[in-house]
Amino acid sequence: MQETIVHTNIQAQFERDVRQGLTDFPKHLSSKYFYDKKGDSLFKKIMHMPEYYLTDCEFDILSRYKSEIGALFASDKQAFKLIELGAGDGKKTKILLKHFTEQGLPFKYQPIDISQNILNELEKSLAKELPKLKVVPKQGTYFEALKEISDENGTRKVILFLGSNIGNLLHDQAIEFLKSVNELMKGDDLFFLGCDLKKNPQTILDAYNDPAGITEAFNKNILARINAELGGNFDLDNFLHWEVYDPESGTAKSFLVSKKAQTVTIAKLDLEVSFSPWETIHTEISQKYDDATVKWLAEQSGMEVCEEFTDKNSFYKNYVLRTLG
Repeated sequence: MQETIVHTNIQAQFERDVRQGLTDFPKHLSSKYFYDKKGDSLFKKIMHMPEYYLTDCEFDILSRYKSEIGALFASDKQAFKLIELGAGDGKKTKILLKHFTEQGLPFKYQPIDISQNILNELEKSLAKELPKLKVVPKQGTYFEALKEISDENGTRKVILFLGSNIGNLLHDQAIEFLKSVNELMKGDDLFFLGCDLKKNPQTILDAYNDPAGITEAFNKNILARINAELGGNFDLDNFLHWEVYDPESGTAKSFLVSKKAQTVTIAKLDLEVSFSPWETIHTEISQKYDDATVKWLAEQSGMEVCEEFTDKNSFYKNYVLRTLG
């Protein structure tokens, strides 16, 4: 019953966001709606593309520094709850989970995800791969589930937010997000944050505009979802995927661009949407960072950077934040 309620609420929010986004000027749709069964499969392909360096960088960091990370998380050998926001399939996290379990660190793993199906699959795979690991999944939005966990006993919390997911937020949104995390942290809790760093602009553009067209299909999947779930009649071939990157601000943006004047109908919303030639739908931002920016974001949120780990190419960093409160 709970899963049905959550699904109904998500679907209603999808409908509201699509209506709002396609009637605003300029038009926009949220990248969180790229993900359904097909979108999940496309993103897995993206993570294996040679151009998409982010996944390999974080794998490199977690593999090389798992001992140091474990010592930091379990300082003074105290028990901790390892809480992951948006756990997904847990592929990268399993590097840490395996090492922590082998070292006998006193912890339990609490993955948070909006999808009960993903949590079920993750719990099943962990039961097979790490049968001694204590896993307590939580379905829900980040802060609903995190608040429930925070209201439990006073065991130290270590919160993971991997994959540079914070990069989907503009700086003011990132500050609000970090403030919300900070409000649920105590003095010795830690926030482990993945951030993609500024680098050669061409490297960044290649990661989001691969020649095989997988990223294009991933972006256009939001239109396919509108067609399938809301009775839309988008012709995906009438839209061009376009990526831009501003090396000054560190902001990469993705757009779907209408190749011609056209009108799209969305039956379930009783909505007609007109496009001018070359009009855009903004679908995603992917923010890139440097140390000064992350330090500033942390300070604006009432936190500080207490440790950092980088990959061998200095393309990516995992920052460890703690509260100043």
